[in-house]
Amino acid sequence: MSSRTSKKKVLALFQGQDLDQIQTALDCMPAKDAVNALFSLICRDELKLRWRAITCMGTQIARLATEDMEEARVMMRRFLWSLNDESGGIGWGAPESMAEVMCNHTPLAEEYVHMLISYMREDGDELHQDGNYIEHPLLQRGLLWAVARLAGCKPELLLTRGAEKDVLPYLASADDEVRGLAALACGRLGVAEAKDALQPLCHETATFSYYQKGELIQVSLGQLAQEALEALGEVS
Repeated sequence: MSSRTSKKKVLALFQGQDLDQIQTALDCMPAKDAVNALFSLICRDELKLRWRAITCMGTQIARLATEDMEEARVMMRRFLWSLNDESGGIGWGAPESMAEVMCNHTPLAEEYVHMLISYMREDGDELHQDGNYIEHPLLQRGLLWAVARLAGCKPELLLTRGAEKDVLPYLASADDEVRGLAALACGRLGVAEAKDALQPLCHETATFSYYQKGELIQVSLGQLAQEALEALGEVS
């Protein structure tokens, strides 16, 4: 099947079907064809379509990895390249897709979690300080969603690498969605040091769309901060 034909077939799958039906149909395609087609959807403007494509990207790359691990690594490197300034692109959907892959495939998670964390870290003078800090606020939203997602499925991968310390500064972001997603991640990671910063956020009323379990829901910054505090054993 040609690349164009695959893309048209996959796009058609996302029109009016539920997520389970989409996943089942994708499972009937060669995994590599499905993944290549999904790359064109994870940066689409239509939120529901884009987020469902991100979910499917996770399961399809995991499926590809069971058939050809090196080919799955190639796909992960495509995400990394899209976030590189030299790529000429922006990397929409890349951190979120990486997190979905990592939630679905432990060996890939162990190989690439350090790269996801690196996008929260500045580059430093020491050899081990190889950060790739993302400055773009909209990309930070995707990054913090990815960190919160991974914190919900494989928190130990983040905690053993000290990533909870990297999340804390985002609680002071000027972007409401970034702060809300950082709060969510802190709650899931059990970051006790976040309590003081979370308290004032409980009164924030800003809302935004949040994707979970195949659906987009409206949440408020205050709601996520409150939930984080409850997860940490404290009620504001």
